[in-house]
Amino acid sequence: MPRPPGTDAPATCEVPPFDPVRVRGGRYRLQRLVRRRRRAIAAGLAVTAAALVAAGPRGGTEPHGAERPRGHRIAQPVRRPAAADLVTAPVRIADAATVRLLRPGDRVDVIAAEDPSTGGDARVLARGVRVTKVPEPLDAAAGSGALVVLSAPRATAARLVGASTTARLAVTLC
Repeated sequence: MPRPPGTDAPATCEVPPFDPVRVRGGRYRLQRLVRRRRRAIAAGLAVTAAALVAAGPRGGTEPHGAERPRGHRIAQPVRRPAAADLVTAPVRIADAATVRLLRPGDRVDVIAAEDPSTGGDARVLARGVRVTKVPEPLDAAAGSGALVVLSAPRATAARLVGASTTARLAVTLC
């Protein structure tokens, strides 16, 4: 004769006491360990690179015994003259239309073009001089260029004024 369902189960027995099982994210533990290891390696590489840069080979010494700074080389540092060394010099530029483009505060290079019939060449007289004033042109002097007032070191100003009597001067904006 068949038995009623559920009666074929074994008899119950007592379960012994044990500590609860705690799962600590087994597969996540491995990922966390790998992530921490990557960070440790990256930090170690950064410290090593900094130490190598600090203790790297020296570039040599300067003539006075001081060490030469490392990094990008500079051809020559730009030395701006002190304000007391600057004087203003009125200079006549051959092309009046070029002077109309200038504004006070602009920096210009002044170029002297000698007369080509005498075998003259073009040469730069001043680099990076500041325009201090652009006077209004006079109608009578329209054919002889235009006047511009430049702020330049004393020696450069003397060259500019002297060259303006023998050569045609031009400017380029810096």
